[in-house]
Amino acid sequence: MASLVCFRKVSEDPYVVGYEFGDDPYVFSRRLTMKKDLHRAVADDGVVDYTFLKASRKINAMRAESGEWPERGMSIS
Repeated sequence: MASLVCFRKVSEDPYVVGYEFGDDPYVFSRRLTMKKDLHRAVADDGVVDYTFLKASRKINAMRAESGEWPERGMSIS
């Protein structure tokens, strides 16, 4: 079974980056906040599930590759 998670950056300040994410590329139903200094994500709704983990890991991977917090992206597996 295929899995898809899409995300887009909605806010950024010197300490955190906010993202919307979800399993539909047109409807972002959830949000996460990435702490820049630790590269650690917090689910804004408190739900740490597969979709949240997949989004946060992909965001961190893209950040490590480019040196910048991504504006948007997706992970498909």
